[in-house]
Amino acid sequence: MANVLVTGGAGYIGSHACKALKMAGFTPVTLDSLVTGWVEAVKFGPLEKGDLLDRAWLDDMFAVYEPVAVMHFAALSQVGESMQQPGKYWRNNVMGSLTLIEAAVEAGCLNFVFSSTCATYGEQDNVLLDESCVQAPINAYGASKRAIEDILVNFGQSHGLRHVIFRYFNVAGADPDGEVGEFHQPETHLVPLMLDAIEGKRPALTVFGTDYDTPDGTCIRDYVHVMDLVDAHVLGLKWLENGKPSRVFNLGTGKGFSVREVMDHSRIVTNRAVPFVEGERRAGDCTKLVSGSVRAEQELGWVPHRSTLEVMIADAWRWHQSGHYDG
Repeated sequence: MANVLVTGGAGYIGSHACKALKMAGFTPVTLDSLVTGWVEAVKFGPLEKGDLLDRAWLDDMFAVYEPVAVMHFAALSQVGESMQQPGKYWRNNVMGSLTLIEAAVEAGCLNFVFSSTCATYGEQDNVLLDESCVQAPINAYGASKRAIEDILVNFGQSHGLRHVIFRYFNVAGADPDGEVGEFHQPETHLVPLMLDAIEGKRPALTVFGTDYDTPDGTCIRDYVHVMDLVDAHVLGLKWLENGKPSRVFNLGTGKGFSVREVMDHSRIVTNRAVPFVEGERRAGDCTKLVSGSVRAEQELGWVPHRSTLEVMIADAWRWHQSGHYDG
């Protein structure tokens, strides 16, 4: 089976992508520093531990595995931290990605699938975001991802590197089979934080900001199931394998839900109320981020089958109840 290098394959989305690649007939080779990833999440192919800033190590990985493509998930991704420590995000995300891209080009591996973010669009309230919208990130996380997109375009022009860029909206849920799931330290994502509060693993969920210009005062986000998301990545890889040109795709459902609405759905799924307290807004948070794109459906044939709040929360709840990588 053809090898695919999966950076960040020990993390939340990367580990689910490795499962999807394995099911599609590829061998996913996880490249991960394990700073935020988990050895226990690497179940579908070999693991190589290293840092993307280490060019010699990357050259060895390309030489040993001769991959047909790179699927790049590895990144720091906490918006609040990126506001406080922008240098950390530019150094890790941008410089690490540049080193990876240069190594890929040198090795002749010219198919590249990149995990980007809707945070590159910034604050554009009352706009359904599609791929043509202006990119104006308001935090260092989004800015670093936009910079990597630009690097990919440049290397496409100079070296023939072909890429598929996926700009995610909010990812939630877990593998329905329970082989992998969502677990971060520290945890910053709404659904696992909410389920932790329900289970008593934290005193309460903090709702950051209740004075946004939304119907109930809380942020609105477009949620997509992690398994639907990684299915799109396999379709993106096949797009490149079929000789199609570089392309950008939004991955969202086109439906936005507020924090309070997610909590309401959680109560229905789990039959438990969510303990919560109200907090101040977090720096760098947008009011509303919702996809208005149908490009992935029309061109890739991508259909998000599991991306309802009920299914995403139910899958995440099942994972939470079955145990985590911390035992």
